[in-house]
Amino acid sequence: MNKKLSQDIAFVIFRILGLVIVCLLFWILGFIIYNGIEVISWEFLTTAPTEGMTAGGIFPAIVGTLCLIAGSMIFAFPLGVMSAIYTNEYAGNGTIVKFMRVMTNNLSSIPSIVFGLFGMSLFVNTLGFGDSIIAGSLTLGLLVLPLVIRTTEEALKAVPYAYRTGSLALGATKLQTIRRVVLPAALPNITTGLILSIGRVSGETAPILFTVAAYFLPKLPSSIFDQVMALPYHLYVVATSGTNLEASRPIAYGTALVLIAIVLLMNLLANALRKYFGKKVKTS
Repeated sequence: MNKKLSQDIAFVIFRILGLVIVCLLFWILGFIIYNGIEVISWEFLTTAPTEGMTAGGIFPAIVGTLCLIAGSMIFAFPLGVMSAIYTNEYAGNGTIVKFMRVMTNNLSSIPSIVFGLFGMSLFVNTLGFGDSIIAGSLTLGLLVLPLVIRTTEEALKAVPYAYRTGSLALGATKLQTIRRVVLPAALPNITTGLILSIGRVSGETAPILFTVAAYFLPKLPSSIFDQVMALPYHLYVVATSGTNLEASRPIAYGTALVLIAIVLLMNLLANALRKYFGKKVKTS
């Protein structure tokens, strides 16, 4: 009876904590929507900022954010997936692999501002990219690379070993087994890493502060070596360093709402891909 009572109390506590987290999330979203919805319009989404960023829109910042998300994922996702395939499928479980996993975990705990300083030193100064989309994308890609590697490793480990032995028994090579059996089965869970990576990249301010973000640049980039405005840094600037903070405060809330909407849309798209690949695996 005591054990059952303890279990019931624990379940009640967990439910209360879960409800508190959900309520907190909805409170934050409601606050942002309430304060930001009044400035959302077609003009706000498709025009550049004007009058010291107290009027106009945020279109250059939206384009810049999407460019950085795409650039960082193009760099981090293939490299992270291939690294995970090597450590999980080829390298075994020796000392070197254990050391690599420890270093990957340590890398994921480094503050983002350190990545920003590293990106400025390597990509901006040493390699001569300057403040540019490519420098910012590579820096953000390094930031989320450990996350992609770890989530991909866990996705590969979740694939039953019988899939591999069955494929090899039928005469397939190891590479063919990985490409045609293991990866398709792990792809739905690998997409989870993509979702988490996009969510983190889209909201980072410190790395792009040193490598790509412009204070005020009301034009679209023409190459990967151009600076861009980005929503996280634009939000920081408008909220703290604008020429008229009271006048720009609604724009700050509107920018925050747009950023949340972009992250939500990206996550919904990634979840749709995850479900699609999951159904494909089940039917194959």
